[in-house]
Amino acid sequence: MSGPRWKKGKDGKSFAALAAANPMSSVVAELQSSLKCSNSVATLSARGGDAIIGVKPEQGVLLNRAAFGRAVENAGAERQWFQLGPEEVFYLCHALKCIAVESENKKQMSEGELWDRLCSASESFPEMYKAYSHLRSKNWVVRSGLQYGSDFVAYRHHPALVHSEFAVVVVPEGVEFGARCGRLKVWSDLLCALRASGSVAKALLVLTVSSSVCELSFPDCLEQLVVHERTITRWIAQQCREQRCEPCREEAKKEEQDDRRESVVFSYYGVILGFAVLSTFLVYKLRF
Repeated sequence: MSGPRWKKGKDGKSFAALAAANPMSSVVAELQSSLKCSNSVATLSARGGDAIIGVKPEQGVLLNRAAFGRAVENAGAERQWFQLGPEEVFYLCHALKCIAVESENKKQMSEGELWDRLCSASESFPEMYKAYSHLRSKNWVVRSGLQYGSDFVAYRHHPALVHSEFAVVVVPEGVEFGARCGRLKVWSDLLCALRASGSVAKALLVLTVSSSVCELSFPDCLEQLVVHERTITRWIAQQCREQRCEPCREEAKKEEQDDRRESVVFSYYGVILGFAVLSTFLVYKLRF
């Protein structure tokens, strides 16, 4: 990937300047402060994955600008409701510490209880959340990559301003993760992931989540998990051959220009010589 693909407004101008004037770190910090001051509470769904949070209209604007959750269509004017994914719920609660979470029975949950519920809903939640928080802490906007055949997609800024740059695949490594450690170990799987990401103009970013021996039953394990970043691109023989032959083409072009220059010089001297011979012949005729 050469760089971010910024979207354009109706005037044809790129949104890059707008994004630079409103860095994502500042937007998230503003959202964190607002939610913390209002003691916002999210309600976990009965199945233990997604959650619903009701906020003021100005907080709804911040949630949208920070790209957290999705607005519920039937939300009222005085209070807006957003649906948060499991990684988003725990990130706002654990990393930013700006919301509290309660069960469907309106009982407030501790971080440990919330972790247990989210892990019971999805066995792969520990490594998925670690990858999500790793990118979010670096001010990337992270969304589900299900429609692109990946775990996540990463945006440099808000999805309304820029296209996603990376299709993210999370690969756990360690005995704690059990059978989930076999991802992308087969060449066909890796090639499929490369093809899928390339067809939608995204680079493949593989996040390997590894650990020393730790217990995944508690959120404290997050400190023991280490994320390694790897971008993988597909080798295309034709492109590489053209790149290798680029100096050859430049050299051939230079030789052709030199030949043309020599031909012009030769033609110039030929005209002068011919004119001189013709003049000598005419003078000879006039004398005799």
